[in-house]
Amino acid sequence: MKYEYQDVEPERYEFTEPPRYRFSLSRRAFVQSVGAGILITGFVDLSAFGQQRGDDDNGARAIGGRFHIDKNGRVTAFTGKVEVGQGSRTQLTQAAAEELNVPVSQIDLVMADTSLVPNDGGTYGSQTTPRTVPLMRQAAAAARELLIELACSGWNAPVDGASMTDGTITYSTGKKITLAELASSGDAVTKAFREGSTEGAELSVPADWTVLGKTAAPVNGRNVVTGAHQYTSDIKRPGMLYGKVLRAPAYNAELVDVDSNAAEAIEGVVVVRDGSFVACAAPTSAQAHKGITALASSAKWTTKPHPSSDELHDYLKQNVREGTGRQRSREQVSGDVDAALAASKNVVRAEYRIPYIQHAPMEPRAAVAEFEGDSLTVWTGTQRPFDVRGEVAEALGIPESKVRLIVPDTGGGFGGKHSGDAAVEGARIAQSAKRPVAVHWTREEEFTWAYFRPAGVVEIEAALDDAGKVVAWDFTNYNSGGSGIDCPYAFTNVRTRFRNCDSPLRQGSYRALASTFNNFAREAFIDQLAAKAGADPVAFRLQYLEEPRLKAVLEAAAQKFEFAAKRSAPAANTGYGIACGTEKGSFVATAAEVAIDPAAKSYTIKRVCVAFECGAIHNPQNLQAQVEGGVVMGLGAVLHEEMKFKDGKILNPRFKDYEVPRFVDVPPIETVVVNRPDLPSVGAGETPIIGIAPAVANALAQATGKSLVELPARLPVIR
Repeated sequence: MKYEYQDVEPERYEFTEPPRYRFSLSRRAFVQSVGAGILITGFVDLSAFGQQRGDDDNGARAIGGRFHIDKNGRVTAFTGKVEVGQGSRTQLTQAAAEELNVPVSQIDLVMADTSLVPNDGGTYGSQTTPRTVPLMRQAAAAARELLIELACSGWNAPVDGASMTDGTITYSTGKKITLAELASSGDAVTKAFREGSTEGAELSVPADWTVLGKTAAPVNGRNVVTGAHQYTSDIKRPGMLYGKVLRAPAYNAELVDVDSNAAEAIEGVVVVRDGSFVACAAPTSAQAHKGITALASSAKWTTKPHPSSDELHDYLKQNVREGTGRQRSREQVSGDVDAALAASKNVVRAEYRIPYIQHAPMEPRAAVAEFEGDSLTVWTGTQRPFDVRGEVAEALGIPESKVRLIVPDTGGGFGGKHSGDAAVEGARIAQSAKRPVAVHWTREEEFTWAYFRPAGVVEIEAALDDAGKVVAWDFTNYNSGGSGIDCPYAFTNVRTRFRNCDSPLRQGSYRALASTFNNFAREAFIDQLAAKAGADPVAFRLQYLEEPRLKAVLEAAAQKFEFAAKRSAPAANTGYGIACGTEKGSFVATAAEVAIDPAAKSYTIKRVCVAFECGAIHNPQNLQAQVEGGVVMGLGAVLHEEMKFKDGKILNPRFKDYEVPRFVDVPPIETVVVNRPDLPSVGAGETPIIGIAPAVANALAQATGKSLVELPARLPVIR
């Protein structure tokens, strides 16, 4: 069974919802209601230099769509990707510098401004590395060749004797010209960039890399750590108001009526109502809070029954629906699974459960919206700038061409900032208030009204023959999703099913999507099968793995961890577990050591080792940070994270009640990064997270003698 990376549409659509807001304001009413404002262009107006957006082809085909060189020789590069802490700003700058043969410090990268950049698609699904980095490199290489041609044309010399190093073009005779001199000589560079194609230029190979493949300090890192960087929540506009939205008291609650008189009586407060959307704005956030409190005290709602978190998993299994598109229920079968199960005397069954969990980014949703005439600029933190631009335009009933969306480098996403909630809310309030408006979600709003990683149930049934060989595999996922559901083990008679369910809470994309749960359930169950067969967990896996890259990371983690020796002679109340998996074209194996305290019914994760491979490495230090970050985030789901709700209300909407990993929770993490310069580079932001939960589960199973089937992993629920 050969597993290869396929350039397919990422599975973010699995849980795509219809737009949350469809306002009633007509086009004519909109035009009449918009007051004067100031459109802030940001950076510099680059339209004169041939800047082209690639809205229709997901990339700029002209060099001018990717690069501009000013008269000082500084290079401006453009991308529709966003920076949410994963390092894409540095990576894409390195990619441009590598092929242009200029220093990283000579490049300014403009990201996610829909009026200036090509549409590179959203920042999700580990797609920046395999999709956008090659586009940036191709454009940079084409720009380098074109610049050399221009220089040689001025010298009336063939290009064969010229090269470009550190931003200076040198000819074999000793002639030199810098980018600044070339760009100052007229509009030839601008014209050539406007007309020149990004296609066809030869790219450097990893063996010749001087910028890629090396650790680079984070671009803009100093501003981030010193507080100089402006996040969306830091942006202030002249005359700006602060907006607050009236939230329902519970899920499924519908607004019947609200009296705005008390709120409108508060000095400076403007009330906005459009159907069930009710909000207010005021010169200070304190006044806006008073206004929304007054609105809430007069609001009348109807409510409907809503299942609690204690009933969740049974509810999901009882409310399966067909769905549509990627949300549809689906099934894949090879062989005769039912016959193989019926014929076996050794059938193993288990049911695994996970709750909803939050993305918990450090920066909650925020937006600033400002009109100038009938044109709108919105600053917001999102992973999908062009899609959210469309979401805002659709909600307000205005053309996308009238909406500009700018995404400042954002304080975390983890798959949780695909939607444009705050952007739409800010825009609608600004539309009526006729002033710039900032909407800053509170942590409680983020934990209640943002979408969650889907909860789920996985049922697995497998059969072994008398020799301990797996002869049937039946895997069903309820609700959490189909990513990572395909079994990487070469079993015979395999069935995998995804059952779409009616979700009680709003759910959506998450780091590695459903792979976090599918891999947890599968790898925990593989250990049960190994135990049933009387086999070593690593050896059992290796006999069924055909993908050499997955085998390589499993062997690397086992060797570094000294898994065989430790597993065969564990200390008292200590367990050792291992797991592996593949997602988005990269491969991970994770080993963990746990120590339990039976009296306290608690455990401590003592040590973690991760082996990871994602092709040719672009930035070793950032890759290590991504691996470690994935492990730490995955620990949250193992140790504590779980949304609790009852009667349509979230019971733990604050960090005080919803624990993410603390420093005390994080064990020493050893990383084994396998560099494969012979293979294309793929993303590393997601796959490392999928190994930690099953590795800990398998370690706990050895220490306690009982299998872990539910997250978060609390000893009383081991059974």
